[in-house]
Amino acid sequence: MKSVFARLASDFLSTIVFLVIYFATDNVLIATGVAIAGAIAQVIHARVKGAELGYMTWASLGLVIVLGGATLLTNDPRFVLAKPAIGHIAIGAIMLKRGWMLRYLPPIVTQTIPDYATFAGYAWAVLMFVLAGGTIAIAATGDMKLWAFYVSVVLLGAKIAAFAIQYVAFRVLIGGRLRAAARA
Repeated sequence: MKSVFARLASDFLSTIVFLVIYFATDNVLIATGVAIAGAIAQVIHARVKGAELGYMTWASLGLVIVLGGATLLTNDPRFVLAKPAIGHIAIGAIMLKRGWMLRYLPPIVTQTIPDYATFAGYAWAVLMFVLAGGTIAIAATGDMKLWAFYVSVVLLGAKIAAFAIQYVAFRVLIGGRLRAAARA
């Protein structure tokens, strides 16, 4: 579990750096420049260590450079603010693959309620698209404080709530199926 959080932190490091620097300086251009430099340094550090870089790392670097560069050239923060939406759209598209979630679930779930797990995978895809739409809508306003709240509280909170709902639903569904099987 610790490695999952480390990988997520690594994948979203430039966004985290951007938020920290923005809150410290209240300056979008400085935060954007530092985020770009941080993303480049992260890739260089990984290459020097001989670490294999995944698709998400390269995609994130490309997005940071392109969208951050557009922000610096135009002095318009909306470009860099849209970056998390692109990631959510890509992840949502991947989640549209039937049964993607099954490999991440314990055997009790995959053996007892695989149909519900498949449905949950599609529900997660929809959630990613909805969150991306919200990110784009808020990025379009250019309101940095609202965007910072959205990406640091709403995006995370929605995923935690969805996980909790899924966990409880799976427990109830599995319990019901196991009790029905015991009666039969």
